[in-house]
Amino acid sequence: MSFKIIVLAKQVPDTRNVGKDAMKEDGTVNRGALAAIFNPDDLNALEMALEARARIPDAELSIITMGPPRAASIIRESMYRGANNGYLLTDSRFAGSDTLATSYVLAKAIETCQPSLIFCGVQAIDGDTAQVGPQIAEKLHFPQITYAEKLESVDTKKIRIRRRLERGVEMVETSLPALITVHSSAKPCRSRHAKLLMKYKHARTATELQEEKRDYTELFKKRPDLLIQEWNADAIQTDMACLGLNGSPTKVKKIDSIVLTQKESKVFSNADTDIEQLVMDLLESRVIG
Repeated sequence: MSFKIIVLAKQVPDTRNVGKDAMKEDGTVNRGALAAIFNPDDLNALEMALEARARIPDAELSIITMGPPRAASIIRESMYRGANNGYLLTDSRFAGSDTLATSYVLAKAIETCQPSLIFCGVQAIDGDTAQVGPQIAEKLHFPQITYAEKLESVDTKKIRIRRRLERGVEMVETSLPALITVHSSAKPCRSRHAKLLMKYKHARTATELQEEKRDYTELFKKRPDLLIQEWNADAIQTDMACLGLNGSPTKVKKIDSIVLTQKESKVFSNADTDIEQLVMDLLESRVIG
């Protein structure tokens, strides 16, 4: 049995372009109204996972993502960068999940895969809670290392990580299985590999094949690695009471798009009198002091 590594990745709305239609009436994100991207921290996690796989003979790296059918695109993107395969958790019953419900679904999927090492980004840019990774570790009873910045060493028994703290760094070592959340200061993910792009460009989920109305039957017989697995709530044996809005105690009341504008400006030179005036202005406006 090969050593299994899982990367938890998320397709997120591009929060740099939040408009008035970004939120539905029920308080959930209107993902259809926003462009979707690969969550940045998860790309750092993918790179660290690829480094770990390179140090462990016969290790296999899989991606797990939870979302609508279009989220399969980040599984392909991961395969272009070196991942072996992926699993898409998609079910209408997952819709509206907060961090508690999301971590429950992901934990059930991980139990199905039984990996020895799990990597994920510290947080997703659509929520910025940094809760899902630690919640999964608690549900699985796995040790966890958060804010990982560099993979120092890893083997089939333990992993050693340099983690980023507010005022410095520290070295942490733990036994496996374990979950690692990766900080944005970690090494950025490698680019797509041309050969892998050609190898996996036809990778699809069953839903995508139905939507595209294309017959890949013969191709998939020859290349079963091109079929991206889809799991619904039943496939990972979930409790329906823990899913979606019913399993989510967090409710979003309102989302505001705040745009900071500058109404007036002043130009100061490096003369002592101008610097003194600048300080006085800042004191009067209570920006400082």
